[in-house]
Amino acid sequence: MALTLAYSESDEYLTIKEASIWASEHLKKDVTTSNISYLVSYGKIRKTGENGTSLIKKDDLLQYYKSFYGTREINWKEQLGKDLNWHLSFDYLKESDTTKHVHRLHPYKGKYIPQLVEYFLDNHTDEFKKETYFKKGDIVLDPFCGSGTTLIQANELGINAIGIDISDFNAHISNSKITKYNLPDVVSELNIISKKLKQFIEKSPSIKFEERLMEQLTIFNNKYFPSPEFKHWLKDKTIKEGEYSDEKVKRFQPIFDKLIEEYDIQLKQNEQVKFLDQWYLQPVRNEIDFVFNLVKQIKCVPTKKIISIILSRTVRTCRATSHADLATLLEPISSTYYCSKHGKICKPLFSIYSWWERYAKDTIKRLVEFDRLRTNTSQICLRGDSRTIDIFKELEVKFPEFGNVVKEKKINGIFSSPPYVGLIDYHEQHAYAYDLFGFERHDDLEIGPLSKKQTKEAQRLYVEGISAVLNNCKQYLADDYNVFLVSNDKFNLYPTIAENVGMKIVNQFKRPVLNRTEKDKAAYSEIIFHLKEI
Repeated sequence: MALTLAYSESDEYLTIKEASIWASEHLKKDVTTSNISYLVSYGKIRKTGENGTSLIKKDDLLQYYKSFYGTREINWKEQLGKDLNWHLSFDYLKESDTTKHVHRLHPYKGKYIPQLVEYFLDNHTDEFKKETYFKKGDIVLDPFCGSGTTLIQANELGINAIGIDISDFNAHISNSKITKYNLPDVVSELNIISKKLKQFIEKSPSIKFEERLMEQLTIFNNKYFPSPEFKHWLKDKTIKEGEYSDEKVKRFQPIFDKLIEEYDIQLKQNEQVKFLDQWYLQPVRNEIDFVFNLVKQIKCVPTKKIISIILSRTVRTCRATSHADLATLLEPISSTYYCSKHGKICKPLFSIYSWWERYAKDTIKRLVEFDRLRTNTSQICLRGDSRTIDIFKELEVKFPEFGNVVKEKKINGIFSSPPYVGLIDYHEQHAYAYDLFGFERHDDLEIGPLSKKQTKEAQRLYVEGISAVLNNCKQYLADDYNVFLVSNDKFNLYPTIAENVGMKIVNQFKRPVLNRTEKDKAAYSEIIFHLKEI
């Protein structure tokens, strides 16, 4: 305590806890001790200390926040325009807020944060929002449902919702999120699978192999990639990252090869046809197939559905790729490698067990959290083509009681984020799930896929596709509807789309999109177009 007081009185050095308190007051937002520790661990600020106490120079912390938080809004408005609506950046939120409860049950590229949906669907106004567009009991449509963000937020707000998606797996994710479960049954089935998986892998040499490998990696990394010193070496240009890391990877390779031989580990699968063959090491594939066979035996359909989502999430994480390339998948990894993300030698995964356990617990926790918030309203995602689907007919078959309500009241409006031109192949991002579960793929029906790029012809087809969706959906909308479409319209296609469907853009909200990916921190915005009938 005496040490802490001495440094505090000088107002120059802070403990981790003191730094979190000071930063919270300075930024007017919650900054946890974990946030401060992250800055230290990744070499963003230096630490010193005595008697095992980590101390941070207050001026270093101040300069870090000045260089990022204090100037970002000004810089982005200079780059993107003064009409940038910074309130819609939601920059005061932590990641745990933007991935709350079931929104993080499964990774999904290209989804918007729930707070954006909530802002436009919520009927409570604030100083920045002058109008309300939906009220409790209304029905909202998302014809590009994706991972179900609109459905979940509609439920929280007491609004009914219908989603449509061309992808079987997207519909599976969305409906899994919104389903009400018998949680004791889910927990029981998870425990059974975990116990059997543990017994299965105990017979495998891959567990002992991985333990030995981790021991050797820890020794090696502590010697050649000490943390946070290694980050400072890079920052100060004491070493050249590429040359240094390449040499150390080669130095560790014989250790890895010797362990592979000692434990007789088969790395690559014999077949290299499907995604599951190419992107998973043989020990991992063995465990995936083992768990999948157990999931198929579950009798309760909703329980089977949510446990399949846990398995899919686990399978995605366990792909044989580097940590820095999880989103891009450059090439399969079957040996130890230098990880630019973590600044050390890392390894591919040889077992799914730890991730399976982690995601099982996380899923139960998130389902419990959502159960506290859910309202007694109706939500469903229909699998189909939004250009041609008969919403009334599909609801009559799959959700007849809700279908009758929709026919009588009609849909009050749309809130959706259509695909962007030439950015994502939505089926391909979950190729592992299509292989594993046997879902039918409809890649040829995607609008604006990456495979068609951003050519003039691709733009023409995009306008045609989005226009067809809106024209089909219009017939199910009530009078005086509101349509909100979220898009980065860099080709200025939405005025033409609005004209094609007999709508007008009555307003547009330009919002900054913060922290899109770990690698891309460039200034970026998207527009929420508000359309109404002409």
